Amino acid sequence: MPRKLALAAACLLLATAGCSGAGSTGSSGGDSADNTITALMVGNPQMEDIQKLTADNFTKQTGITVKFTILPENELRDKVTQDVANQGGQYDVATVGAYEVPIWAKNGWLHELSTQAQADSAYDSADLLKPMVDSLTGEDGKMYAAPFYGESSFLMYNKELFAAKGLTMPEHPTWAQVADFAAKLDDKGKGVAGICLRGLPGWGELFAPLTTVVNTYGGTWFEKDWTPKVNSPEFTQATQFYVDLLKKHGQSGAPQSGFTECLNTFGQGKAAMWYDATSAAGTLEDAKASKVAGKVGYVYAPVNKTEYSGWLWTWAWAMPKTTKKADAAWKFISWATSKDYEKLVGEKLGWSRVPSGKRTSTYSIPEYKESAKAFADITLGSIEHADPTNPGLQPRPALGVQFVGIPEFADLGTKVSQEVSAAIAGSNTVDKALADGQKQAEDVAKKYK
Repeated sequence: MPRKLALAAACLLLATAGCSGAGSTGSSGGDSADNTITALMVGNPQMEDIQKLTADNFTKQTGITVKFTILPENELRDKVTQDVANQGGQYDVATVGAYEVPIWAKNGWLHELSTQAQADSAYDSADLLKPMVDSLTGEDGKMYAAPFYGESSFLMYNKELFAAKGLTMPEHPTWAQVADFAAKLDDKGKGVAGICLRGLPGWGELFAPLTTVVNTYGGTWFEKDWTPKVNSPEFTQATQFYVDLLKKHGQSGAPQSGFTECLNTFGQGKAAMWYDATSAAGTLEDAKASKVAGKVGYVYAPVNKTEYSGWLWTWAWAMPKTTKKADAAWKFISWATSKDYEKLVGEKLGWSRVPSGKRTSTYSIPEYKESAKAFADITLGSIEHADPTNPGLQPRPALGVQFVGIPEFADLGTKVSQEVSAAIAGSNTVDKALADGQKQAEDVAKKYK
């Protein structure tokens, strides 16, 4: 485990007291000027879009300059956890997710945003989708981050490749059907994989899709009484299926493939299917960024024993308690998550690229409905059917579809993902990976039993 990731995980574990260490100065972040704020964000297309639009719009309107730092998902989590947990104060705003926010709110590391959101009638906080707000709400019932975009997961497929083979994709496919399609569509000679799936280590990379497969196969990380089930038959069967599918019919370089790599692979027409975040559709339908625009079909997340299996996630803007520029930070957050910002993206960059999945009103915009007609309804349906309280076949001890909502999961999930990724690469076995994972899960469970 990399030293930085280990430090980040250790900091996250301190549920009541902050982490101390180098850089723990408590000073305000970034530039000392009142009209400059620092922002740390994940390197997804929606974040790259806001970086392009901020200077000519937000800064021009408010006089507030935003200094952005963009990092890949795993590095972002490492960096933001260190800064927030250490009370480093380097950033005024940061993108965090549904996993971190309730934990960090409980620790007192984030500003609550409900007060500002509800006081600003133009912001229209009632328009925010309830599943997204709920995922960002602390034990006190207040919202501690504002959703930038929301997502579930679904299966994307290349309609031209399916038609060429005379194959028809059902709206609710099973994983067995997906594996059969992948075998028929895999064409290594033409550089086309049957399917693209994440194999990159990380609890939020590999285990985001894989945990949903575990759920629908009847597995779980922990039972209601915190009994660990990482090496159970159901968890093992789901993981072996996932690993075998990738090894037989997945993309080249699968152990190094995360969301971004699969987006590029599928978007270049190099994979027949891709199971991942619903938020990917906006980029895939942008002809300037994708070779498969207009050629993609979208269906619900594949299942085995459950009716639905999509995850629930939001990348959201949070304000660390260490910022000394809370007013400027809220102005940026409220702009970035507003109806006006969605309109700006649509008009300047294309309506399919609107950061959707967070506001009810988005799905009433005529231009958005037209550009997103291939995926908008199924995205909303997937979000509505995702159930973080009951995502599988048995009661759970903590919230979360594709994660377990406890501080220790970041470390546990990442460690197990490293071993599963090694199994995809052929240097480990699933049985060994999950046997080791079971021991680590047993150590976690001792705290909660």
